[in-house]
Amino acid sequence: MVDSRFFQKPAPASISDIVTLTGVEVVFAGSQTPDLSRRFSDVAPLDKAQADDISFLDNIKYADAFALTEAGACFVRRKFADRAPKHLVLLITEEPYFAYALIARHFYSDTVFTPEISAKAHIAATATIGKGARIDAGAVIGEQAIIGDDCWIGANTSIGDGVVIGKKCSIGALCTISHTMIGDRVTLHRGIHIGQDGFGFAPGRKGIVKVPQLGRVMIGNDVEIGSGTCIDRGAGPDTIIGDHCKIDNLVQIGHNVQLGKYVIIAAQCGIAGSTQIGDGAMLGGQVGISGHIHIGSGVKVAAQSGIMTDIPAGSTYGGSPAIPVKDWHRQTIAVANLLKKKETSE
Repeated sequence: MVDSRFFQKPAPASISDIVTLTGVEVVFAGSQTPDLSRRFSDVAPLDKAQADDISFLDNIKYADAFALTEAGACFVRRKFADRAPKHLVLLITEEPYFAYALIARHFYSDTVFTPEISAKAHIAATATIGKGARIDAGAVIGEQAIIGDDCWIGANTSIGDGVVIGKKCSIGALCTISHTMIGDRVTLHRGIHIGQDGFGFAPGRKGIVKVPQLGRVMIGNDVEIGSGTCIDRGAGPDTIIGDHCKIDNLVQIGHNVQLGKYVIIAAQCGIAGSTQIGDGAMLGGQVGISGHIHIGSGVKVAAQSGIMTDIPAGSTYGGSPAIPVKDWHRQTIAVANLLKKKETSE
């Protein structure tokens, strides 16, 4: 259950409020007609929810918990409605998790903070700090840096000279940001490093020469980046993170990489320099991508895949080296069958 020490208790929401927010159809699992004025006070998992809680079913693996839940209401697909306990108000939708996210954000909106600039922050005289900003202790804001209105800069975070951060951004503690332009409503979690040198070296007969990294990192609007992620600045062209991208923890993005809009990258992915990834692409955890690759819009890549060649738009790939996912499954089955034959012959 939600711990009130960390999250404020939400105001209740009626079924009518839920319908307005999510667009769901309301059905009562029993014979009664739903009371649209009935109010719910929180969200909770199926196995923890009580009568005044809202839950969701999005994965058939949890059908048993759905059948036994004590939740008062539940977002669910129509095809699973007949498994519901008779007391349950069914919130019918083809996107239960998405609807749940909407109501959870309604209950627990973005963190509200008190605007305050700590006396222990170090802010350059030429820096610009917007209205309503909060700068925590130990933060360092460099020369000519610009922090937009209603931003929160966490403790011991370093914002380098000339960095521009838009409005309503949240920068967690212990981040370092240099050579970067950030849009509005961007969330950077703790311990992120952005704008450092890209991995650029020129080997020659007389040794290895470091190539100056003269680009920037350009981050669009409504981006969220997880803890421990590193994004290198461009070598000449900029490294670009498009609007609405969601990047998990411990991701490495090399110099000159370009992400389109709505790209989702799970934890521990590594993207080598000058790779381009189209709008809406999704990378599973621990995917590795070699440099100068083009990945089309809408591509999906299975976890732990290794991408060595371009991938056309709309494709689903898996394996290492990555191939179309159907071929990858055929290979897996073929190898398993060969092993069975070998064991039988022995």
